[in-house]
Amino acid sequence: MTDQRLICPKNNNPIQFDSFIRQPRANWSNWRISCYNQVNMNIQTRIEDLRSALKIDEKKGRVKRIEEEMGSPDFWLGDGANVVASELKNLKDEIKQFDDIYELSEIASEEEMEGLEPEVVVLEKLTRFGGKYDQNSAIVNFYAGAGGDDAQDWTEMLLAMYIKWAERSGLVAKVVDSSKGSIAGIKNAILIVDGQYAYGKLKGENGVHRLVRQSPFNAKSLRQTSFALVEVLPKIEDRSKDIVLEEKDLKIDTYRSSGHGGQSVNTTDSAVRITHIPTGIVVTCQNEKSQLQNKQFAMSVLKSRLAALLLLQHKEKISELRGESPEPEWGSQIRSYVLHPYKLVKDHRTNFESKNPDDVLTGNLDGFIEAELKWMVESN
Repeated sequence: MTDQRLICPKNNNPIQFDSFIRQPRANWSNWRISCYNQVNMNIQTRIEDLRSALKIDEKKGRVKRIEEEMGSPDFWLGDGANVVASELKNLKDEIKQFDDIYELSEIASEEEMEGLEPEVVVLEKLTRFGGKYDQNSAIVNFYAGAGGDDAQDWTEMLLAMYIKWAERSGLVAKVVDSSKGSIAGIKNAILIVDGQYAYGKLKGENGVHRLVRQSPFNAKSLRQTSFALVEVLPKIEDRSKDIVLEEKDLKIDTYRSSGHGGQSVNTTDSAVRITHIPTGIVVTCQNEKSQLQNKQFAMSVLKSRLAALLLLQHKEKISELRGESPEPEWGSQIRSYVLHPYKLVKDHRTNFESKNPDDVLTGNLDGFIEAELKWMVESN
């Protein structure tokens, strides 16, 4: 005998058929009302759960403390004022987004409650950004790997892809440094992606990206495999107190810049190289006009790398860090982009794929990033 059940079209909950027809004067209308009530209670419960998951009450407390700090006449004279002001804006935006939905749910009719579903889903996605620096902006470094001119061209294609993704996502992307390839493309580049949760969204893109295509640099158009490394770091401002550096651990060198940046860039020792002695991490910057600007940016990148290394090695203090490089090994690709002999982009961790590489390379990465976020939550 088949299982005689009615399935509510709103929430897929089963309703026993025998029980339903035995009700006095049972009718479709009453059943529909019951379904709507269950949906409304479900959405209301999810909104209440979001208050805890997003730590709304804690964030409101943090907003109050920041506003008290900003009331001090010396606040803007201290280090990190802009960082704190940016944090305040992000906190207020997220709290308002939650409060608006909560207030609507309190007065919404049955039909209006159903319309809140998409906004609730958006907030639920924010619960995945629970990492220490997930709300930060991101620094994305690009390095050409094996593949010669093709690899340098591929690195420039990746840079363009992430710039287009940032534009589509309402984030601000800026290339702050790059080194041109000998024939085409770039050897390396630094991209800053500013905006809330930029690092949280991009951190899963960290790793080696592999391209397979017919080489435009080969007279016979032979198939060529190229590699490029994408390194994603949380943006830590130079004035941030999250990462404290001691002068004895730093070796700072200055030298003459070879890049663009202004009339005096190539005539003065404006470029800066900072070596973090305990870990061996080296950061250089030469694109700004003055040595002071280059030093500030280099310090920001160094702090970002140390922050990422702390997370990777599960350490609390810089003194506990090991000296080996955290960079992934060449060839251990996280994703392959195949343009020939067939078309496919596949992530080797999540198995998410697209058969439209052109769409992906013009910035449509949302499906891959969504799959990465789910994969990282499940992995942890």
